[in-house]
Amino acid sequence: MNKRKYTSSILIALMVISIGTLVSCSNKGNEIFSNRKVSFNSNWSFHLNDSIVDKDTIGTNTKWRTLNVPHDWSIEGKFDEKSPAGYGGGALTGGLGWYKKTFKVAAVDSSKVTSITFDGVYRNSEVWINGHYLGKRPNGYIGFQYEISSYLNYGDKNNEIIVKVDNSKQPNSRWYSGSGIFRNVWIETTDKLHVAQWGTYITTPKVTAQTALVHVETTLKNQYGASKNALVTTIIYKDDKKVTSVTKNITIGSNADQTLKQDIQVETPILWTVEKPELYTAVTEIAVDDKIIDEYKTNFGIRDFKFDVDKGFILNGKQVKIKGVCMHHDLGPLGSAINTRAIERQLEILKEMGVNGIRTSHNPPAPELLDLCDKMGFIVMDEAFDMWKKSKNKYDYSNDWDKWHKKDLIDQLLRDRNHPSIFVWSIGNEIQEQWNEDGVTIAKELAAITREYDKTRPITAAMNPPVNMNIDEVTLQFEKNNVQFNKIAKSGVLDIIGYNYAHQTYKYHQKNFPGVPFIATETTSALETRGYYDAVSDSIKKWPVRWDLKFTGGNPGNTVSAYDQVQAPWGSTHEATWKVIKKYDFLSGMYIWTGFDYIGEPTPYEWPSISSYFGIVDLAGFPKDVYYMYQSEWTDKTVLHIFPHWNWKAGQNVDVWAYYNNADEVELFLNGKSLGTRSKKGEDLHVMWRVPYQAGTLKVVSRKNGKTVLEKEIKTAGNASNLKLTADRSTIKADGNDLSFVTVDIIDANDVLVPNANNEINFSLKGNGKIVGVCSGDPVSHESYKGSKHTALNGKCLVVVQSGDKAGRLELTAKANGLKQTTIVVTAE
Repeated sequence: MNKRKYTSSILIALMVISIGTLVSCSNKGNEIFSNRKVSFNSNWSFHLNDSIVDKDTIGTNTKWRTLNVPHDWSIEGKFDEKSPAGYGGGALTGGLGWYKKTFKVAAVDSSKVTSITFDGVYRNSEVWINGHYLGKRPNGYIGFQYEISSYLNYGDKNNEIIVKVDNSKQPNSRWYSGSGIFRNVWIETTDKLHVAQWGTYITTPKVTAQTALVHVETTLKNQYGASKNALVTTIIYKDDKKVTSVTKNITIGSNADQTLKQDIQVETPILWTVEKPELYTAVTEIAVDDKIIDEYKTNFGIRDFKFDVDKGFILNGKQVKIKGVCMHHDLGPLGSAINTRAIERQLEILKEMGVNGIRTSHNPPAPELLDLCDKMGFIVMDEAFDMWKKSKNKYDYSNDWDKWHKKDLIDQLLRDRNHPSIFVWSIGNEIQEQWNEDGVTIAKELAAITREYDKTRPITAAMNPPVNMNIDEVTLQFEKNNVQFNKIAKSGVLDIIGYNYAHQTYKYHQKNFPGVPFIATETTSALETRGYYDAVSDSIKKWPVRWDLKFTGGNPGNTVSAYDQVQAPWGSTHEATWKVIKKYDFLSGMYIWTGFDYIGEPTPYEWPSISSYFGIVDLAGFPKDVYYMYQSEWTDKTVLHIFPHWNWKAGQNVDVWAYYNNADEVELFLNGKSLGTRSKKGEDLHVMWRVPYQAGTLKVVSRKNGKTVLEKEIKTAGNASNLKLTADRSTIKADGNDLSFVTVDIIDANDVLVPNANNEINFSLKGNGKIVGVCSGDPVSHESYKGSKHTALNGKCLVVVQSGDKAGRLELTAKANGLKQTTIVVTAE
């Protein structure tokens, strides 16, 4: 038995705490664990050590509040210029928090194996059950499990679990991390003979249109004191219908693990593609004496792929350009607390844009993200580390590297390797050691571990860049890149060369790295504030070439023009990189920095900015204009989008841009008068008119072969008078987790969006639910995302409503001074 003291006073305090309020395993009361895996999220008690008196202790006088996890306590705090996390970490506080939960386990389960699984706790978590120390896990992004059977009380006697989360040492992240039990928690109850945690490994080594070979490796765990004879059956289902099965008798020794290998033939397989991500389910059944004692389900997909040196990415024999984005793990106003619907909404918005790829920058993602990518059809690059031994922040993961990196990487591989959406493993991002032999040594170790646990996917690293920028006509200099090639890139350890930026060198890839495929792991780093524009392109400032010089092109209020003309010095505009990627077949694709804005890292600014400008979609989930450039290039849907808004000073010159497709030309009209026809020439991705402003209606018409394809109008808005509420879903589940994202538009008397309206909007909700987030997408706003009011940015705001556990009407009301009050109804059922 491994015991460790919480502090000198904690074990005594536990004796008192365990007598306190009973916390059940679900919202329905004290239930036994009848399923293999059940949620353990509800009714935790939480305490944040927010005073010197608390130090590192809890006791009889500790004040607790009840909440459900996933939970992020940092997002509840105030933005603070002096926050130890810095503006890079979102200027929000970390600290040290405690969670506890009291529960009962039925006496019938005393002969079984009970474990608790945490999908992620940020960071430095330590766990106790009934006073017994279970262990510590520094990495906040990887899941872990503790068996607790031998420490449990069964029957009517209470059990208590304590979790300490220490995110007090800052800075430890280059972006907003969040703090707490920010991913799901599960209780797993099994027979002593069972499939181990992450115990299946499914591959499809041979795939044709006629048949697919499905190889299943299952790790079985026998915790009985005697050997066991068992019948192991693997059944494959498609859409809940049995496809085929295979059965084998085994004998497994006492207190032993055994891996069983089975091959199954699937006739006329339905292949997983990004357009139709078809999934199968493998159900592993263990039977002893004709009784099924364990059942374990694994979703998987059947697909064949490769990265080709000449043709790029090939999926099921078809060339597919990867059109991906990088995503951090926060969910905007919800912080880092995982919510499946919130992730799904992000992916829906990206899918509508034409995105088919996600890079999990720069850490293992929540399992729910990968499940959704499987179901929705995304090409995932699953990334492990942002640093190795050398640090990027004083208290980051480099301090834990020596002890934990192997364990964390293996757990990530075991957890994730069955996901059909994952096509690439990334072992690191912009690693400090990439320019020396130490980096090569570590890269070889990580690659060897990865190949030991999964040989089916290629390995890359996101390098910045893999080749010196000072080649051929490229003149941009990177100070530290004084060697021709990145050491890791030339070591031969990687299956694919991963480029962070350096788009000027892409066309030379086959010359620089003959025989090795290409992937752009991170690109672009263009910057925009949604809905903000410099009127004339000549007035728009770009960044200086040197990243260490002050950003001289800044605008009042820390805004950045939403025209695609502002970029980080290491990156490019959106159009520039995409033009290169689309031009060459051997360039397999790209992951843009970033799909959504995220909290923290507010490049190009410092305080008072607290969130990023990189996103194609802002923090609230509202697309910026360049979203429609990608939609016109990356989808088959007909697109016509013009901007900016049409509220300017009389006579002011305004650049009007249009993104369009499926047409030969577009014509612009102002108040019925033609301003000329434009067509994209050569590699153009947009057209432009410079227009002296006059109030009225700006209309654009796209035509093909002389026939109208689409028409779009932008009108001059009058004074703000009304609020318009639009829910992304008017009906949600009454499960205490589901969300409705309600967009608030400030409009004039004619229902025209008022593009310069920044009213403060107050929200109230009636019914069994709550407001869990408010946001406008403004990188400079210091208003709480957890409040009931928020100031709009350029005419728009978002409010997020969460259901309770009872069905009924949720009435959301929005009001603002001088504007008409508006109510919308969302039904929970």
